[in-house]
Amino acid sequence: MKREILIAYNTIVRKEFVRFARIWIQTILPSVITIFLYITIFGNFIGDRIGEIQDFNYVDYIIPGLIIMPIISNSYMNVVGSFYSSRFQKSHEELMVSPVPDAIILLGYITGGVMRAFVVGIAVYIVTIFFTEIPIYNLSLVILITFLTAFLFSTAGFINAIYAKSFDDINIVTTFVLTPLTYLGGTFYSIDALPQIWQDISIFNPIAYIISAYRLAFLGIEETSIVVSIAIIIILIFILFFAALMILSKGIGIKN
Repeated sequence: MKREILIAYNTIVRKEFVRFARIWIQTILPSVITIFLYITIFGNFIGDRIGEIQDFNYVDYIIPGLIIMPIISNSYMNVVGSFYSSRFQKSHEELMVSPVPDAIILLGYITGGVMRAFVVGIAVYIVTIFFTEIPIYNLSLVILITFLTAFLFSTAGFINAIYAKSFDDINIVTTFVLTPLTYLGGTFYSIDALPQIWQDISIFNPIAYIISAYRLAFLGIEETSIVVSIAIIIILIFILFFAALMILSKGIGIKN
């Protein structure tokens, strides 16, 4: 039985990898172009006027946030796009009636999102090398935060895919939830530089903790306790994962 479960998991993961790798011009290249534009505009045109932030020039300071942005969006969009397409085409029904455990189905899709996030993250980082010699303070922490972030938003994407009634529902979450949270999470500025009321609001923004942890991993700047940041990310992962598993097991939006 364990062998059959492993085969099922590998099949889902392989399908997810081939799906985004085959259309890399649509899945990988846009993030590379976006990071190029961000660095060119904010780094070269605006950065000189802003100067240094915490002893780092502006472009180095914002790069950790710029790298985590496509990691968040790609892990989310990979899962929500893939599973919703399966629902739309009714191809998920064969998987749902199979003896494959719900947890394996969920982990298979999440793994696909995590893989795409790592591929995009590496591609984006390579682009940044051509503009600045950004250090990596702690490579293990970079890998850990990338994995946790991708896992978190892949799970969120799966939940959205279950409840989405149309492709517009997918775009609504991306436009009105993920994008504002990312920009308000300290990508282009230090949370400490905000007025106190906005600093208090940022406490409830999970992406602020992710960017803070990523900035520590790259630059060695600890704006928020790394223990607190990682703990919050892990807690959110557990909440969303078990919520997705419960929804999947009950067949909400899937078996009806």
